[in-house]
Amino acid sequence: MIVTALIVVFAAIGVFFTFVAAVGMLRLPDVYSRSHAATKADTLGAGFSILAVALYFGTVGEVLRAILLIVFIYYTNPTAAHAITRAAYSRGIDVWTTDDNSTEGSR
Repeated sequence: MIVTALIVVFAAIGVFFTFVAAVGMLRLPDVYSRSHAATKADTLGAGFSILAVALYFGTVGEVLRAILLIVFIYYTNPTAAHAITRAAYSRGIDVWTTDDNSTEGSR
């Protein structure tokens, strides 16, 4: 009973953070802030979802694989986002400022 409740809680937290990442990707104005939303929220969402799967299956092998997957995601997601934003900065993509938003009010 307690394990089932933990699985539901971890899955719900995973869905919440994944939803926040999706909304951030759609709503934020530039590549830098979108990268931040995707990295932080999506990493947490995937981690909690995988933790729910590990608890559901419960065998030692599956839990070990899930832990290794979580560690892999926690290292590669921020690294990939850093590489993408560094490439965007190197290509000269401007950072969004509040001045960019002032022309939208006149449309």
